[in-house]
Amino acid sequence: MQVFWKNMNDFGWYAAYTRPRYEKKAEKFMLDRGVTCYLPMIRTLRQWSDRKKWIDLPLFSSYIFVYSKPSELHRLLTVPGLIKFISFEGKPVEIPKEQIENIKWILSTEVVSQPLPEKIPPGAIVEIVKGPLRGLRAELVKYNNRMKIILRIDQLNKSIEIQIPENHVKQIG
Repeated sequence: MQVFWKNMNDFGWYAAYTRPRYEKKAEKFMLDRGVTCYLPMIRTLRQWSDRKKWIDLPLFSSYIFVYSKPSELHRLLTVPGLIKFISFEGKPVEIPKEQIENIKWILSTEVVSQPLPEKIPPGAIVEIVKGPLRGLRAELVKYNNRMKIILRIDQLNKSIEIQIPENHVKQIG
């Protein structure tokens, strides 16, 4: 089933919470229904007792981003594996398009990135001035006695660490 609307301005990105380890299946179900969605994936090396293997894992466990009208989100909850949309005071929270584009941009480069396990205190706003992410705005924070460059997704209370040299950034805020 493919859905088209005349006014694309009503569309936005929303974060859906999925069953644990069900993100890829939920993505497939949505794509089969003609729903635009985005599941950011990272490649990571996993160690088993007898071997090592590269596997693709969701950047944010149990989350998938959906591009839809807010009035249609309730219908999407019929997709197997979707539990709820992230909301505030009963209304779905729209994820800024720029944040989705920044995630896509970071993951499309060879820059090492990984999700951080906890919320990091805010720091100085910086702009990346060298390399494939030139022009991206992020934050420079001190975490575990190291300076890190992070991209925040405030609506999910999540951050992504970007590993680039500090001389590739300049402070702007």
